[in-house]
Amino acid sequence: MKLSQSYAGLWIRVKAFSADYLVISLYIAFLVAISILIQSVNHRILQPLFGNPLSGQLSGFVLITLPVTLYFTISESSSHQATWGKRWQAIKVVHNNGERLSRIRALGRTALKFIPWELAHTCIWQMSDSNQEPSPIILIGFILVWILVGIYLLTLLLSSKKQTLYDQFTNVLVVRN
Repeated sequence: MKLSQSYAGLWIRVKAFSADYLVISLYIAFLVAISILIQSVNHRILQPLFGNPLSGQLSGFVLITLPVTLYFTISESSSHQATWGKRWQAIKVVHNNGERLSRIRALGRTALKFIPWELAHTCIWQMSDSNQEPSPIILIGFILVWILVGIYLLTLLLSSKKQTLYDQFTNVLVVRN
């Protein structure tokens, strides 16, 4: 592969992620339908999974974050080098040397990309246990989420190779096919 290919910028990546988020939303809708069905049979059965912030956070991680992380990791390290959304937008993820990502590199990139997402989930779960105003730690957590999202966007916009901070840390490029 020639490394002189054009790099995928913000809007094409937003379109690709929007398509991927449609896939994620369908999966979440499936989980919601299953939980409604389970709740209709026995309204207490899900209580151990979501009854407090810690179990809710862990259950959410296992049921949502982990499968989504695996979707991105496996897709971007596959022979397609792209998720469904990236394939739709004709972009792919490559190592800086042009080669396909290893599963470990793809996992590292995905984990770094989803830090703000998981931090937001953690803050939301911690707020769900209280009727009071969010604690300063929760507010700092949400501020950190937006700071990280801002850094990711700024690095994408300012980088000559259109790399986010997590792309730079993992030596990855997102290129047009």
